[in-house]
Amino acid sequence: MALERRTLHGGRLKAAAYEAREQRLEIDFVDGERRIFKAVPAEVWRRLVAAPNPAVFYADRIEEEYAVERARAGGAADARSKLDSLFGAGSSTPEVADNAPDDGGNARGMRDGDASRANKGGD
Repeated sequence: MALERRTLHGGRLKAAAYEAREQRLEIDFVDGERRIFKAVPAEVWRRLVAAPNPAVFYADRIEEEYAVERARAGGAADARSKLDSLFGAGSSTPEVADNAPDDGGNARGMRDGDASRANKGGD
């Protein structure tokens, strides 16, 4: 029961997958939504992936023709693994650095020497 997955180009479609035995078609959208259609004949899958514009074929021949279930493409575990691959696996709570400048109590952000000169009336 292996899904055959293909990348789709055009419109808001990102990818599609088909499982022939169950006649299940999964469509992934660029916004992360996944729609799962049931009882979709293999011919519809073949025509979708061969279409010059799969988004138009989807809208005309699939979107309102088959029973659909909505889900999110990927998942929390998938998202976590993508973040870990970008930033490295580690603690779940990142350290927050205090990036506020230490101006020594000088609200205008002058250097110490500038502040003392300003208090004396300048140089």
